[in-house]
Amino acid sequence: MPKTPDATRRSDRSRRAILDAALALVGEVGYNKLTIEAIAARAGVGKQTIYRWWPSKAAVLLDASLALFGDAETEAEWTGFPDTGDLAADLKHVLRTTVDQFNDEKYDAPARALTAAGATDPELGARFTEQLLEPQLALYEERLRAAREAGRLAPDADLRLTVEMLVGPLTYRWLMRTAPLTHAYSDALVDRVLGGVLSIRPD
Repeated sequence: MPKTPDATRRSDRSRRAILDAALALVGEVGYNKLTIEAIAARAGVGKQTIYRWWPSKAAVLLDASLALFGDAETEAEWTGFPDTGDLAADLKHVLRTTVDQFNDEKYDAPARALTAAGATDPELGARFTEQLLEPQLALYEERLRAAREAGRLAPDADLRLTVEMLVGPLTYRWLMRTAPLTHAYSDALVDRVLGGVLSIRPD
């Protein structure tokens, strides 16, 4: 007796095909030329299938990016922000990984597209911040809080401000392409920022 088709499995395959198609196309044609019709054609589904799950191409791209970064963490066996006892080394490790992602075309195109779309679509921008940015920033804050509790940071160190001083310049250089994004630059950021918030300053 033939097996009954597994609708859930077929649905998961279709969703993944759509997300993969969105990521591939935004890298090939850019966000402005990306269309639901093109995504549907690349994924091998009808465009109504896409509209059943997402209201716009921006929403598709957001979920595709969430899946992309989730896959990256899985491949790297991500177990959380490192805490080796050396705060500077831990921050440099994570920021170097961020530099590598920003310089990787696979991540660069969708991240730029989402940043641009979020700037003009408040609802999408809020989802982008809530689902992708805030969880990442929270990991930085958690690591810095542990360092502050251990006496490595000044007791009055503003954790969110410190995080933004670390990732803000990095993101600006990537977004505006003002200069090459390198490990040396991210290491220098860590040294400069920590120089202002460490509880024990070097002589």
